[in-house]
Amino acid sequence: MPRVTRGPRNSVKDRPARLKLLLRRQKRLLRPAGWIGFAGLVVLLGVLLVQSAAPGGTIATLRERLGGATAFAGLRVTDVVIEGRENTPEPLLRAALGASIGDPILGFSVEAARQRIETLSWVEHATVERRLPSTVVLFLQERRPFAIWQNQAKFVLIDRSGQLVANQNVAEFRQLPLVVGAGAPAAAAVLVDALTARPDLQKRVIAAVRVGERRWNLHLNSGIDVMLPEGHEEQAIDRLMQLQQQHAVLDRPLAAIDMRLGDRLVLRPRPDEKKPT
Repeated sequence: MPRVTRGPRNSVKDRPARLKLLLRRQKRLLRPAGWIGFAGLVVLLGVLLVQSAAPGGTIATLRERLGGATAFAGLRVTDVVIEGRENTPEPLLRAALGASIGDPILGFSVEAARQRIETLSWVEHATVERRLPSTVVLFLQERRPFAIWQNQAKFVLIDRSGQLVANQNVAEFRQLPLVVGAGAPAAAAVLVDALTARPDLQKRVIAAVRVGERRWNLHLNSGIDVMLPEGHEEQAIDRLMQLQQQHAVLDRPLAAIDMRLGDRLVLRPRPDEKKPT
């Protein structure tokens, strides 16, 4: 029987497949090296620009040069991601960001952008991130509307600390408590919390009016004005609710309930309507 001999393992037919496998391995190895080299190029360009800058040149000028020098390599903004936005007008937000689609991604300051964004009334805190090669990410923490403040016939939204939030589209938040008068925003949180904890009284209150920047009057839907003492609002409200349970004072035809003096209560009836002659 004739002897069968096998050819070498690395036949000519196997060479194309082995060559493709080798090329794939080389590409995987070259990708990290390519990014490292690209990062080194960016740093080198930055150093050269700093060295070539004229005396007295600004950081902004250097940033513009670096952005322009690297934009040709694809380092341009192609996407702006905004997270946490609910009420901040998007056109104002993008204008404050200062980076538009197509701009060099290294050509603007993320810190300066953050500072500009935090000047917007709705924004309490902002973070701006640059994700190379082409994405800018903006994280927002917005102020929460807490009450509506009426002062000199103008209505604005305020947050819990009394900070102005917005003076537009206030009607969309008409379910919020209404506080009136000078000094009302800074003092509103304590009173609003007290009313929120007592919903039977809260549903009767149309507005809380700050008097002399010292104390509050509660204007009720029945037309009664409840005059609260300075600095003792919660105690007076508890006393009022007790009187309501025992004597239904809030359902009487009264013009005012004066609680400013701790040892007495003054009830002012409504003036009698004039009878027709």
